[in-house]
Amino acid sequence: MKILLCNDDGYTSPGIKVLSNIMSAFGDITVVAPKYHQSAMSTAVSLGLKKLVTKKIEPLGPGEWYYLDATPASCVKFGLEYMYPDRNPDLVVSGINHGSNSATAVNYSATMGCAEEAAINGLKSIGVSLCDYRVGADFSAIEALLPGIIRKLLENWPEDRPGTYYNINFPKCPLGEIKGIRVSRTGHAHWIREFAEWDSSKLQYDGINDHAFWKKVDTPIEEGEKGYYMVGDFVNDDDDPETADHLLNDAGYVTITPLKVDYTDYDELERLKTVFK
Repeated sequence: MKILLCNDDGYTSPGIKVLSNIMSAFGDITVVAPKYHQSAMSTAVSLGLKKLVTKKIEPLGPGEWYYLDATPASCVKFGLEYMYPDRNPDLVVSGINHGSNSATAVNYSATMGCAEEAAINGLKSIGVSLCDYRVGADFSAIEALLPGIIRKLLENWPEDRPGTYYNINFPKCPLGEIKGIRVSRTGHAHWIREFAEWDSSKLQYDGINDHAFWKKVDTPIEEGEKGYYMVGDFVNDDDDPETADHLLNDAGYVTITPLKVDYTDYDELERLKTVFK
């Protein structure tokens, strides 16, 4: 099996090193990851006349490793075109992301943007995240459980449903405290109070000193400008903890959420047919 790995945390992140070790048991690994950390880029691509530099690097895990100074989705595009010119990979896996990609975080996630880009190209793809953004995040539960999850997904992949891909989120707890694995839906939640006034002397962020990739960049403010930075409080909209991924993660479960490239609201499609007869 030929396997392409990507992420949004950059090629030096601990998560993609762990992922390469796990996935090497399934086949031949090629890593094409961003040169720098690029969270929340979703499926953005590097359009325009920007020079996109790439380099084959000393492997940080099994397989051949490359970085590309481009968005995560562009890394997938580049990998498909240049690393697999004669035949697409059998599987694309993105991650392991530092931080949750459950609930509506999936709409912004570049980890899942990589998986979606692969699915757009008709490939089997999976995104994997750990609900822990700390530098010293513990990946041992993923090392223990992800191989079995991957194996079961591959054995039961829906060949008649092109565009389907999977979002796997591991809770922030050690293996012994994980309650099980649940199939889930994307939870309903949103962020409020997302902008705070910029004051470099008072800049606050939960866990800033232990965040794997969050960096304070004190951009000069020109005359007449006012500075802000994005933070936000996550507000749960769900009242159904039995099926929502983020609530199951909070309760100690690993979640597997099926996603689809086709964004069509089919119920609304049928309703509109009665409106526009």
